[in-house]
Amino acid sequence: MIMRRLQLLLVLLALSGCGTVDTVKGWMASEPEDQKPASLSEFSETAKFTERWHGNFGDSGANPLHAALTADAVYGVSGKGTLTRLDRATGRQVWSVESNVTVSAGVGSGEGLLLIGSDKGQVQAFGEDGRPRWKRTVSSEVLGVPQVSEGVVIVRSGDGHITGLSVTDGRRLWVYERSTPALVVRSHAGVTVRRDVIYAGFAGGKLVAIKVADGSLLWESSVSQPRGNTELERISDITSNPEVNDAQVCAIAFQGNLACFEASQGSPVWNREISSDKGLRMFRKHLYLSDAKGVVMALDKDSGSTVWKNEQLLLRNTTAPYAQEGFVVVGDYEGILHALSPEDGRFIARIKLDGSAISAAPVEMDGGVLAQTRGGGVYSLSVK
Repeated sequence: MIMRRLQLLLVLLALSGCGTVDTVKGWMASEPEDQKPASLSEFSETAKFTERWHGNFGDSGANPLHAALTADAVYGVSGKGTLTRLDRATGRQVWSVESNVTVSAGVGSGEGLLLIGSDKGQVQAFGEDGRPRWKRTVSSEVLGVPQVSEGVVIVRSGDGHITGLSVTDGRRLWVYERSTPALVVRSHAGVTVRRDVIYAGFAGGKLVAIKVADGSLLWESSVSQPRGNTELERISDITSNPEVNDAQVCAIAFQGNLACFEASQGSPVWNREISSDKGLRMFRKHLYLSDAKGVVMALDKDSGSTVWKNEQLLLRNTTAPYAQEGFVVVGDYEGILHALSPEDGRFIARIKLDGSAISAAPVEMDGGVLAQTRGGGVYSLSVK
């Protein structure tokens, strides 16, 4: 049954001229159609989520939209283009402005700018006071959150191009582009920037490092090799941001592998067969991930060996994890946050937010987490 659905999708894509597959809509699920998301079981809580405040950014629409945090503010945007500033300490709305575009990526921040991307390829920059600074159009729909480094706004678009724009006025400084396979996964992968180097994963399982200053290639390595007899079976795309520290860069491919490399030269360290379209979190000696079926796992960062796995969130469209001292947090399709023990993966706390799906991974905020829902809810929570 699943292969018939995939074959039908390939025909529809060919007829429409579209070369992307959306995993969020379930086309690439490998489970039987009658298999249901795991039911949540009771457990003894040893920690507790406490709401510090909550606000609303407006419905995010079809795309997972992310908040940007600064020293005193939290910025978010709705799918219809409303950009909002909240006070970081209280969640009180400070201002709200209209961008007049359908937002597909955001919010990025840095060097005094707030950045959003549209489905028509427009990048808009605002000041932290909400005033527009500049607009620029890139090659296609902006799907990754724009990043800022060393006077360069780094924009990842749906056609795989990475464009460097001037922080000052948005003028184009450089473009990195590469050929892509005939069929790719539509993803919201952006880039990860560390020490003036951009790390990005691509279709076909390729991982690259490029210079912030001029977009030139430093190295390229393979996380995963496409395999299979059909174009759909051969999809092996990196659909999430790489995780990087001073020594290592790690990335994971959908229908492929998880691999780590030496950060400066791209030399392989280890790899193993794990599929994920959600992504990773590197924290201390572990890598935390949610695989393509929703299994949450902890791996040894140096060897790739499994430390623990929790299979109790199977098929719940589990987000990428956020890990911090004392807890690992993931969200699911019912708007529930789950806190797990970083030592053994058992549940330690749970809270339901507004009931709409959590598709963007939770992020660190003041010793706790900031979580968003597709319905627009934004929550500052402590975990103790």
